[in-house]
Amino acid sequence: MNAFREIIGQDRAVQLLTQAIEVDRIAPAYLFAGPDGVGRSLAARCFIEQLFCGKVPANREQVRKRISMGNHPDLLWVEPTYLHNGERLSAAEAAQKGLKRKAPPSIRLEQVREITEFLSRPPLVAPRSLVVLEQAETMAEGAANALLKTLEEPGRATIILIAPSVESLLPTLVSRCQRIPFYRLTTEAMAQVLRDKGHGEILEHREIVAIAQGSPGEAIASMEQLKAIPAELIQGVKQLPKKLREALELARQIDKNLDTEAQLWLIDYLQHCYWQQFLDRGIIEKLEKARKCLQKFAQPRLVWEVTLMEMSQV
Repeated sequence: MNAFREIIGQDRAVQLLTQAIEVDRIAPAYLFAGPDGVGRSLAARCFIEQLFCGKVPANREQVRKRISMGNHPDLLWVEPTYLHNGERLSAAEAAQKGLKRKAPPSIRLEQVREITEFLSRPPLVAPRSLVVLEQAETMAEGAANALLKTLEEPGRATIILIAPSVESLLPTLVSRCQRIPFYRLTTEAMAQVLRDKGHGEILEHREIVAIAQGSPGEAIASMEQLKAIPAELIQGVKQLPKKLREALELARQIDKNLDTEAQLWLIDYLQHCYWQQFLDRGIIEKLEKARKCLQKFAQPRLVWEVTLMEMSQV
């Protein structure tokens, strides 16, 4: 059974990974480079499944289950975290706790140290240990330098870095990895993936399709984000405020209901909405200025008050 059968539109990546397994030449480190939502994490899971199963297909269902549940003894899956009251939380855990996040999550030095500890022992049941770092570009320089030492001597292990591009990582890290390229899908291929996954309704939302730019995962995530925002707020911001009072009230509602990451997504959404309505570059530039202010941790309500008041005068 081909573990990569779920991967659509990434023929080059599948070919490179399949060949590595067939000739038993697994690299100590890989860089899965490409945009979010095009199958990089899925490809990593498929690669690990195929590698762990080897030539014993009878084990496949059990291996797949353990990988999906995150309890395989020879696999460590690392993702960026927030630090809240001394506790590390993933993005999903932070959302479950209803935490309002101001800064994006990151892979921390403590997590890299845990990788080193994990790799200090030999694999228990698999032919080698595997470590996957989601959003590897979020590593601070200290964490990246600590990982570099591990990459130099990984032992019986393979480390997979998942990042949007080669340029998003330190050159010293990239130089120690075999690069596996991932690309945005064509509109037709993305539509096929969305339909296959039961998300065909997304194709009816032009703004979501435009934001996704050939990334099925981004389309699904954007649709979930849109549904998480109160419908009244979405309807309010899709129209330029006509009065100063409307602008101030919209700014208050955005600040009250959305954390910083959701506000940054809203800027993407509004840029597509307003461009379709007005074809006005000035509005797009004002929203882009708001994005930069939010990324610099400016007070969100003030950012939106200024932005919406300026746009109401366009």
